Amino acid sequence: MILVEKVFAGIVSLVVKIFSLKPEKRYRWEPMRPDLETGNLAYPMVLIQIPMYNEKEVYKLSIGAACCLDWPSDRMIIQVLDDSTDLTVKDLVKLECENWKSKGVNITYEVRNNRQGYKAGALKEGMKHDYVQECDYVAIFDADFQPESDFLMRTIPFLVYNPDIALVQARWKFVNADECMMTRIQEMSLNYHFKIEQEAGSSTFAFFGFNGVWRIKAIDNAGGWKDRTTVEDMDLAVRAGLEGWKFVYVGDVHVKSELPSTFKAYRNQQHRWSCGPANLLKKMAMEIMKNEKVSIWKKFHMLYSFFFLGKIVIQTATFIFYCVVIPVSVLVPEVEIPQWGVVYIPTLITVCIILGTPSSIHLVIFWLLFQNVMSLHRIKAALTGLLDAGRVNEWIVTEKLGNAHKPKSTDQFKDSSNTQPLINKPKTTQTNIWQRYYFSEIWVGLFLLSCGCFDIATRRQGYFIYLILQGIAFLIAGFGYVGTYVPGS
Repeated sequence: MILVEKVFAGIVSLVVKIFSLKPEKRYRWEPMRPDLETGNLAYPMVLIQIPMYNEKEVYKLSIGAACCLDWPSDRMIIQVLDDSTDLTVKDLVKLECENWKSKGVNITYEVRNNRQGYKAGALKEGMKHDYVQECDYVAIFDADFQPESDFLMRTIPFLVYNPDIALVQARWKFVNADECMMTRIQEMSLNYHFKIEQEAGSSTFAFFGFNGVWRIKAIDNAGGWKDRTTVEDMDLAVRAGLEGWKFVYVGDVHVKSELPSTFKAYRNQQHRWSCGPANLLKKMAMEIMKNEKVSIWKKFHMLYSFFFLGKIVIQTATFIFYCVVIPVSVLVPEVEIPQWGVVYIPTLITVCIILGTPSSIHLVIFWLLFQNVMSLHRIKAALTGLLDAGRVNEWIVTEKLGNAHKPKSTDQFKDSSNTQPLINKPKTTQTNIWQRYYFSEIWVGLFLLSCGCFDIATRRQGYFIYLILQGIAFLIAGFGYVGTYVPGS
């Protein structure tokens, strides 16, 4: 199932590339220009929303990038939605907004007295302001996003000239991909997701599940933002897709963002990304099946390819096959795995994914081992979402570090005896053993190592090389030796 899906997506992306079937060829697109008579009124009003929560390391980057977008200043409203609970950070974000406002940028600083609904709640609240009624489109950027200056010039025309398009998404580029092995591995997975999966979804069914530039009418038509899961963007995308709206992925337009570089932050992010979609599937499966506004093929794509296979089967099959079936085959002689199942199909699937980042093909072994490690965390999260239990609605904002953890040049500290830092360093807190180590990964690592040693002793299957390497990978993750280390985080 997984192989067929990967091959199909790869073929679609390859055809798009070979025949240069760019979105500009499939849809009407014309550059935006001022009118001789009406001037800048020829440009539609665009709202830019930047939701943030205690983003002390990156708030300047996202606000600055949004304020520098190439678009008439009188036809753009930048809305900073600050849910910060750290009063110092709140003051700094407000000051940054005031600085840009003094330069003539149409920027507003919005706060609310609670965090109900988290990000979805902030976006929903932001849409209630009177000035939003003037806007036709809304671009949503996370706190670490830095869009290229021509982002609106290249994306808005799709919405202006194609009334059936609801969403235009650009490709993510990562500012810290080379920071450590873990960020390199993340880049490999996400490059495949954007270059191949999103391209295939956009080219075949005009559907995918992330944010970008939305037509406000489409948001209203789909029922607005909902906070019933931790994947509010996917929730809105599915509902808009069921209303018949089309989505376009524009891979030539890039938005810089930051990958989580600490293992704790990455685990939290992956819990949300695995639990949320599974929970959304449970809540929307019947709604998708009963929908009469889209074709049966699009409903099949949503239920089977997008949700069931992409969000459930891949996580489950990866862990069960690599971390249960293979080691059990060593312990139980009656369990036999055909060669095509243990070698050929996994190899082909891996090759399909690695082609998204050819420059990192030498890291394929590390990528595979780490994906198997993370499959344990993802399958637990997916089950939590399907069962609607435990941490299903837990929302932990992914920690962004910016340049805070990198050593500063000594020149920056010259003659600085009288200056006070804008933000005091967080006090390092003592963490107990349960917070410092990840015992589920440690137990699985010990189990795999034991199976590997047993395989060596009995000379039964010859899987000991994989089992020992995978066991070591689980132990490295379990003891926290993955990603960057940030004191006090």
